[in-house]
Amino acid sequence: MKSYDEINEKIKNRQAVVVTAEEILDIIDEIGPDEAAGKVDVVTTGTFGAMCSSGAFLNFGHSKPRIKANKVLLNNVEAYAGLAAVDCYIGATQESEKCDNGAPKYGGGHVIEDLVAGREIRIQAEGRGTDCYPELHVDKKISLDAIPNSTLYCPRNAYQNYNCAVNTSADTLYTYMGVLKADMGNATYSGAGQLSPLMNDPYFRTIGVGTRIFLGGGIGYVTGPGTQHNPSPARTDKGIPLTPSGTLSVTGDLKNMTDDWLKGVYFRGYGASLFVGLGIPIPILNKDILLATAIANEEIKVSVVDYSYDYPEATGKILGEVTVADINSGCVSINGKNVRASNMSDLRKARIIAETLKSWIEQGSFEIGRPVESIPAF
Repeated sequence: MKSYDEINEKIKNRQAVVVTAEEILDIIDEIGPDEAAGKVDVVTTGTFGAMCSSGAFLNFGHSKPRIKANKVLLNNVEAYAGLAAVDCYIGATQESEKCDNGAPKYGGGHVIEDLVAGREIRIQAEGRGTDCYPELHVDKKISLDAIPNSTLYCPRNAYQNYNCAVNTSADTLYTYMGVLKADMGNATYSGAGQLSPLMNDPYFRTIGVGTRIFLGGGIGYVTGPGTQHNPSPARTDKGIPLTPSGTLSVTGDLKNMTDDWLKGVYFRGYGASLFVGLGIPIPILNKDILLATAIANEEIKVSVVDYSYDYPEATGKILGEVTVADINSGCVSINGKNVRASNMSDLRKARIIAETLKSWIEQGSFEIGRPVESIPAF
């Protein structure tokens, strides 16, 4: 048994033993779970994938005279302005009002990437005019450094497992899971598997409100369960849910983030989104928590869902199960048919996140945040 205080004291003294969620598998094989639970203090995780339910609050500063903005465009992408005079929220999936042949390829995710990359963006704001906020129009260039406040706030990130998507219809489908070829011509999935944060703490024993995390290249915090948080009762014997399950809402200072870990993306036929880099440290307080991190891709089962029926009908029809290891191999077997498979998450970057978080902790610059409130696991 260890406490948060004991682990953080070791971090301050640069004595903590920190390993990634991939390294812990070999350690347990070599020395066993009992010795590993005593030796290892922290296991780091990471994921880098498209997280549509993401966005940023921006305060773009007062004009002279002042304006109470009721419509805001950022690089021609509409932001929600119903907050206060010069506050707005830019959502990752909002698309540009100026389209290329009717198909916008730039959206809120790209605006966020441009800001953290240090590029100037154009803001166009309109107000109705009041005695205290008489200005009607603002049109200027802003940069992240020049505006007073900016906060990444993502209502739903780090999904705990997800569907493997296929398409059994005769038509190609264009979805948030990518292009799905007709007649089950391919299968797609998005998730970091054995590196994924919520796979390594499936019952939210250490991840809760206030947990300190790697977010977008900077430091962020878990603010609570994410939207659509729906812990699944259908789990493997290691607690891994078989269907989309837990989610997190997270936040952090956008000015401390970089475009290496926040990338705008456009999915053909679906629209804009944002790739988000997210990593969570798992403090090894006891053997049970350690064993939960001993999850390999071969053990993570994924439900195969037919998107030609399940979207938009939401039938919940499941064609079978595959593992993340199968998906990462490039080929899965579904109902006796070999199907080419791909993972939309960037596993190379997930490893870099886990390694970066490991180095921060080892250097004593990142302590483990004790949750102030639990997240429902059932």
